[in-house]
Amino acid sequence: MTNYLHSLIADMQGLCKVIGRRVQIMEVCGTHTVSFFRSGIRSLLPGTLRLVSGPGCPVCVTAQRHIDAAIELATMDGVILATYGDMLRVPGRLGSLEGIRSEGACVRVINSARAALDLARAHPDRPVIFLGVGFETTAPASAAVVLEAERDGIENFGVLSCHKRVVPAMAALLQSEGVPLDGFLCPGHVSVIIGSDAYRPIVELYGKPCVVAGFEPKQLLTGLVHLLRQVVSGQSKLENVYPAVVHRHGNRVALALLDQVFEHSDAPWRALGVIPQSGLDFRPAYQRFDALRRLDVTVGADLDNPACRCGEVIQGKIDPVDCPLFDRGCTPLMPIGPCMVSSEGTCSAWHKYNRMASRSSTLAMKARVCT
Repeated sequence: MTNYLHSLIADMQGLCKVIGRRVQIMEVCGTHTVSFFRSGIRSLLPGTLRLVSGPGCPVCVTAQRHIDAAIELATMDGVILATYGDMLRVPGRLGSLEGIRSEGACVRVINSARAALDLARAHPDRPVIFLGVGFETTAPASAAVVLEAERDGIENFGVLSCHKRVVPAMAALLQSEGVPLDGFLCPGHVSVIIGSDAYRPIVELYGKPCVVAGFEPKQLLTGLVHLLRQVVSGQSKLENVYPAVVHRHGNRVALALLDQVFEHSDAPWRALGVIPQSGLDFRPAYQRFDALRRLDVTVGADLDNPACRCGEVIQGKIDPVDCPLFDRGCTPLMPIGPCMVSSEGTCSAWHKYNRMASRSSTLAMKARVCT
C-alpha cells in the first residue's frame, strides 16, 4: 500500500473521530459495493463508519412484474428473447428465464444490444425481443439499436424497456426517510453519461453531500474522505473526484440518443414501488419497437417472496446478513432474491467476500452502537 493510501486511511479515521458519532454513507453503485470488498477497504473502515448499499444494481431493482412480462414474452410462439446473462436466474412469479429455457423457450444470452439486433437480422421471420435492463449507462445502447432498426427497416425487433434513472431513486429514498444518510458516494459509470451536475438537486433540495468517485482504492478512499470532510464542516456540496472520466454535463451524444428515443416515465422498482419520472418509456414515434405494445402483453402486479428481504437491502435498511435466508437457503447457486443473483448484487458480494467475517463485523458494530 502506498504512502498516499496510508494518508487517506489516516484522514478517514481521523475525521470519524472528530465527528464522534455513527456516519452512514450510501454507495449507490453495485460496482462500488464489490470494489470496497475486493480492495479490502471495508475491513479498514472505522467502527463508526457504515457503508450502506443503494439501488444501484440493475438486476436487483428490476421489478418482479417485468421479469414476469419477460417470461410471458419468451413463451410466445416463435419469439426469441435476448437477454444479458445475469438476468437468467432472477426469480419471477412463475420461475425464471433459465427455467423456461430448459423447457424449450428460445432465450438467447447476448453481451450487447447490438447482438440482439443482429439476432433480428438473422431471423427475419421471428420476433426478437431485447430485455433492456440497466440505468443510463446501458440505455443509450438500447436507443441506438432502435434507431438503427428504424433506419434499416428491421420490423421484427422490439425492446422490453426496464431501464431506470438513478437520481429519482436517490430522491425517493430521502423522501421515505427510512434510512438516515449522511451522504452519497455517487456512481462512476452512470455519471459518465448523466454528468456530475445531475446530482445537484440531491444537494440543493435535500442537503445531502454527494461525491462522484471511481472504483480503484485511491478513488474509493478519496470519495469517502471528501464526504467525511463535508460532514465535519456541516456543509453539503457536490464534488467530483473522478474528473478524468466524469464531466459536469456528461456525454452529450449519449444523452441526445436517450432524449430522441425515450421519455421519462413513472416506473416500478423492486420494493421501492413506483417512482415518478424514474423510467424510460418509448416516445410515440418509436412505440412500434415497444415489445409490450407490439405483442399485447399487460404488466401485472409484483408478488415478491415475503421471506426475501432484498428490497430492504437495496434501500440500505439492513445488511444482507440480517436476512434470515442469507446463506441459509439463498446462495449464489440457489438464489431466492435478485440481490444474490447479480455479480453486482449486495448479497452476492457479501457471500463471496468472506460472509462469516461480514456477519461477525456486523454484529460487533451493532454491539458498539448499543453500548
